[in-house]
Amino acid sequence: MTALSLPMALLATALSALVIFSERLFPFALFNRREPPAIIRFIEKYIPSMIIAILVIYSLKDMNITSAPFGAPYLIGIAATIVLHLLFKNSMVSIFGSTLLFMFLSRVM
Repeated sequence: MTALSLPMALLATALSALVIFSERLFPFALFNRREPPAIIRFIEKYIPSMIIAILVIYSLKDMNITSAPFGAPYLIGIAATIVLHLLFKNSMVSIFGSTLLFMFLSRVM
């Protein structure tokens, strides 16, 4: 595998930045003067809860309660999700905080 030259790396970085900026700008340009459609409002309202449900199912799929640590990282992660959400009322804090805690606990236990 060959390394990228400095001009190629800078070009790739600039193109990536342009693509990301365009993706972020698109919704604002599209819905600047009108209300977003109902499907967008639905997604905005329900996606965080759906992500939390998916994370719970994903975290429990490999839980082994027959050997140490008996599923402790999984159960602590779920409890952290609930506590963080009750404390901060912010889905992103709940999702990222509990996911990071679960990942840490699953490595150290």
